[in-house]
Amino acid sequence: MTSRKKQLLALGLMASLALVTSGCASQNSIAVPSIEFGGQIGTSADPQVVGTELQVLLLLTVLSLAPALLIMVTAFTRIVIVLSFVRSALALPQIPPNQVLIGLALFLTFFVMAPTWDQVNQNALQPYLNNQIDQQTAYERGIAPVREFLFNQTRERDLALFVKMAKLPRPENQDDVPTYVLVPAFIISELKTAFQMGVLIFIPFLVLDMVIASALMSMGMMMLPPSLVSMPFKLLLFVMVDGWHLVVRSLITSFGS
Repeated sequence: MTSRKKQLLALGLMASLALVTSGCASQNSIAVPSIEFGGQIGTSADPQVVGTELQVLLLLTVLSLAPALLIMVTAFTRIVIVLSFVRSALALPQIPPNQVLIGLALFLTFFVMAPTWDQVNQNALQPYLNNQIDQQTAYERGIAPVREFLFNQTRERDLALFVKMAKLPRPENQDDVPTYVLVPAFIISELKTAFQMGVLIFIPFLVLDMVIASALMSMGMMMLPPSLVSMPFKLLLFVMVDGWHLVVRSLITSFGS
């Protein structure tokens, strides 16, 4: 390092030390950044203002996790997996397109979760917005219908697994089960249910594939891919039985709604 660089580094350290020293000497308390609408950032020492701004930051953090919450603590996981199984069983990897499949799964999720969200809105959100209850009461009222939905779709075996892994005492009732234990148990229960429904969807199409393959082998057409011949028959069978109606009805009734 040259002597000029050393001099500049020393001057920089001295200037920083002077600023810190002068700041500590002139202020008796630390000023907390104050966020104002319009893109301005100031300072505030009022605890009430700081608490409100921290709540806003916490709300923004929760909103950033909204997509994960929508996927993991609603009916979306089961619905989108079953719809993907339908597309795979038909041997149509791109039909319906992913946008259509995800859109259908989202609207079916809204339909299934509507009663739960109505309870959250009526019992927690609206009273909180009208200043009738505080934040803690709003959270307790809002999480109650969501937990009830999760419990209704969670298997006891999966719930017992996470209770044991968390080293918690045996719960006496649902209130003794923490939400952080309930959510992963709900997720693996949804995966199992979705795969069970997917297997049932695959069975008739698998039988059709085996019949087509046997017919082709008996005719000596072993070089012709059976999936190429069976695909029109799969589509015909799916349309004749009104497949989308049956799949959607089975999905919605599987949630007990």
